[in-house]
Amino acid sequence: MEVDTLSLLFLLSVSLLSVFLLSQKRKTKKADLYKLPPGPKPFPIVGNLLQVGPTSHPHITFTSLSKTYGPIFSLQLGQVTTIVISSQEYAKQLFQNHDLALAGRHEPDATRVEAYHEWSIAWLPPGPRWQTLRRICTTELFTTQRLDSYVSVRKQKVQELLNFISKSAKEGTSVEIGPAAFTTTLNLLSRTIFSTDFTSFDSDSSQDFKKIVEELMVAGGSPNVSDFFPVLTSLDLQGIRRKLKRHNKFFRHVFDEQIDCRIKNRKEGSIACNDLLDVLLDSQFGAKEQEHRQALISVFGDLFIAGTETSTNTVEWAMAELLQNPVTMAKLHDELASVIGLEREMEESDISRLPYLQAVVKETLRLHPPVPFLLPRRAQETVEFGGYLIPEGAKYIQLLVNVWAIGRDETTWPDPLKFRPERFMERDIDFKGRDFELIPFGAGRRICPGMSLAYRMVHLMLGSLLHQFEWKMPEEVAKNGLDMSEKFGVTLAMARHLKAIAIPIPGLYIK
Repeated sequence: MEVDTLSLLFLLSVSLLSVFLLSQKRKTKKADLYKLPPGPKPFPIVGNLLQVGPTSHPHITFTSLSKTYGPIFSLQLGQVTTIVISSQEYAKQLFQNHDLALAGRHEPDATRVEAYHEWSIAWLPPGPRWQTLRRICTTELFTTQRLDSYVSVRKQKVQELLNFISKSAKEGTSVEIGPAAFTTTLNLLSRTIFSTDFTSFDSDSSQDFKKIVEELMVAGGSPNVSDFFPVLTSLDLQGIRRKLKRHNKFFRHVFDEQIDCRIKNRKEGSIACNDLLDVLLDSQFGAKEQEHRQALISVFGDLFIAGTETSTNTVEWAMAELLQNPVTMAKLHDELASVIGLEREMEESDISRLPYLQAVVKETLRLHPPVPFLLPRRAQETVEFGGYLIPEGAKYIQLLVNVWAIGRDETTWPDPLKFRPERFMERDIDFKGRDFELIPFGAGRRICPGMSLAYRMVHLMLGSLLHQFEWKMPEEVAKNGLDMSEKFGVTLAMARHLKAIAIPIPGLYIK
């Protein structure tokens, strides 16, 4: 839905339903009974919606507001009070002092379609169900031992990516970096979880997957009347629920097919694959078979939707920044040639010996965090935070951490808008949740459980692309400039996929 149409929808909804909304009693304590952070004065009923405007780039709008109202401020967006944190100091206070108290989730209406949120690791509040699901995924998928056991799979998937790019280079055609990286990541996850490839570079199925994942991310992060006025949820005025139901049907079909096939093979005595599907089939999450199936669908949805999009976007943003900064790209080429040489391919074990590659990835994550706001939080107990009070379990109060703003804070980062990986060669900063000026994967108990896999895949894909190929923009792009505009959703993607031309490095041994 276009922004101007959404604006009219807000106004129409308010005009027709203002009397009804005013007559509704709040089921939770009113936010004005608490000492909330400062912010722009709200209008009756709509709050700050008209002042903020239904924007396609809320991370930028909220960053601008933080310069006026401070690093912690509040907005009244319809019925929902939104508290926004935009500095590393407040992020540190949150994750170090109030991590458990503020570990609840404020679920957007999009996550409630077909009760997805009830079994999703990302959206469940802390509790026995969340702990069980997270423990299984962590121990069966993301431990060092388990990740090491899949080194050969990741190497094979990256080799298939390189073969595809080599073919494009011979033909003189450009490569769409995002879709190519997506195919690689999708097959890596499907091989790890289901012991099979979902697609290939010669198939259209990868693009079908990517299109649906992108639309899910955009729909999940788009301004939704149902989120601002929960009383209107059943009307689905923007059709977001209808769209998500269609997409969920696609994923459910894919996952059900894998589950049913595995159950049949088990009954026929086939040898166990010992992948994540086998592990989850042996675990009983719900009292009923239907609940168990819903748990599997939600977990697989978390892994495929978040796992593919975040790694893909990071590789694409990194390549875009490098193409605009040829000196930086040359430095990375030199490091790769020096450490790895021309006689072999890059291995995962090389990552620790490539500090400049690591710095390039960190700088990319600083400027282009995969999830610009992290996921919205809710207080599980009343918290005094930064001199303000956030009430326990308030249905209409959410807390956002604007990591996009934190990564561009000029008080922390000199020349914050400049892509300069050298800053991470000069300072010992990591993105694993301990340094709060760089928390693209979050921190604390709700840090992204797949961070360790993303770390390996992003470095291996990006390093391999730069080790085996020189890169240049297509002539038209070089002439008109690279489009670095963003497409906002739950994740932050490039508005238009990056196209680049690969040139094999002379003298390099390639299989």
